[in-house]
Amino acid sequence: MMPEFEKLENSEVELMLKAPILACILIAGADDHIDNREIRESIEMAKVKHKKFKASPLAKFYLLVAEDFEDKLKIVLQSYPVKAAARNKIIVEELAGLNNVLPKLEKQFAIDFYTSIKDIAQRIAESSGGLLGIRSVGEEEARLVELPMITPPSN
Repeated sequence: MMPEFEKLENSEVELMLKAPILACILIAGADDHIDNREIRESIEMAKVKHKKFKASPLAKFYLLVAEDFEDKLKIVLQSYPVKAAARNKIIVEELAGLNNVLPKLEKQFAIDFYTSIKDIAQRIAESSGGLLGIRSVGEEEARLVELPMITPPSN
């Protein structure tokens, strides 16, 4: 287990590890359709996050998340309703659970984690929207991309 997670219950650690996948599914499926470009972007994001945080405890976190990410994403996705409205309601409630977990973490780790999850959401939203799919966020994604259900950790 990561030292950053020592104060957490097993279910809280699972939520932390699942959160990047939930953010991907929430944003990619906001328009009721998850396309291959969004899945590829999700997989790439997991790999990039590991490399981006080389000297940070988040590097180890994203190494765990990136391992078999595509399989994890597909398994998690299959456990939710097919329709976006029902699926998103459940995912929003799960992600809101982070509000009880983030305060238990070391402050900088919590801030970095929160920032990285929001970055994932933004990148997924931009991956398939707009003119020729270039950096535009669809209407459905725009309502969720800031992950308003998660309270930012205080600086």
